[in-house]
Amino acid sequence: MKKIAIIGTVGVPACYGGFETLVENIIGDNASDDIEYTVFCSSKSYKEQKQEYKGAKLEFINLNANGAQSTLYDIVSMMKTGNKYDVALVLGVSGCIFLPIFRLWFRNKLIVNIDGLEHRRDKWGKFAKWFLRKSEAMAVRYADVIVTDNKGIQDYVSEVYNKESALIAYGGDHVEREIPGDVQDKVLREYGVEKGKYAISVCRIEPENNCHVILDAFSKSNKNLIYIGNWERSEYGRELKEKYSKFPNINIHTPEYDLDTLYALRSNAEMYIHGHSAGGTNPSLVEAMFFGKPILAYDVIYNRATTGEQAYYFKDSDSLMNLINQEGLNGDAMRVMAQEQYTWKKIASQYEALY
Repeated sequence: MKKIAIIGTVGVPACYGGFETLVENIIGDNASDDIEYTVFCSSKSYKEQKQEYKGAKLEFINLNANGAQSTLYDIVSMMKTGNKYDVALVLGVSGCIFLPIFRLWFRNKLIVNIDGLEHRRDKWGKFAKWFLRKSEAMAVRYADVIVTDNKGIQDYVSEVYNKESALIAYGGDHVEREIPGDVQDKVLREYGVEKGKYAISVCRIEPENNCHVILDAFSKSNKNLIYIGNWERSEYGRELKEKYSKFPNINIHTPEYDLDTLYALRSNAEMYIHGHSAGGTNPSLVEAMFFGKPILAYDVIYNRATTGEQAYYFKDSDSLMNLINQEGLNGDAMRVMAQEQYTWKKIASQYEALY
């Protein structure tokens, strides 16, 4: 029996983002019988603190997993492993500044998924970028195995640090489900769209996700757009919401977490718009690929690698507008690639091979 500690997420059941969805899907039915997981969770995010979930043990830390406390949260989680585990799987680098000390005190083998080059994200200030860059360097230096989720990130680690890394992406087949047609029709009515006559985009509303580019392109088109995100979180989002809500073909909506509703919206859309320009393999892009719709993705190496150069790519609002109005776009290759490469059973087995 291999004992694995998972560190660096809000926890499970998944209630936040990509790493949480990763953990949710590599434990449980996708895990082998000879793997015993313990997931470190933030007690700040869970009113009910279960001892076990999907066969994994849960251990709670009384700190926030994100924001100002994120580094301390990861460090405390690492310290609590106490040599009780064969492997510590650390997701993200915010606590990896601690790794030189961790290596002195603990014998756990260490696997670190460095995520998507956090230090390059526009939302961070100078100090935060320096700190994350330093933490990334510590992760690459002290981990037994580095995991990268995208060929672009893998090449970066090779070029910058002269280190090999294991390439493991995200799964997306958790979005597949059977929803009755009348239920799907009800969702479309609530969102004010008709089947096959709208585009959809789902993301955090940040400049690096090119929300302004997408909205500008659709404001010059008659094509309907459903844009789901956390618009009230920042001045950037609030300004975009105020400016583009006036266009009758643009439907700006608050975050939607219900997977049945998201399934109805994504499965009935004409196309999916993906504006992310930073990070590695974005979970939302992998999920969208399972619906077999044409994907219009921002033209960066990470998105090209995820979609195998078989999506449609834009650099600005004009090139996106041209794609929106283009006839005969096809997304069949997206579904085929997703089913071959991005199933959670495959992802779970790749992590287990590392253990």
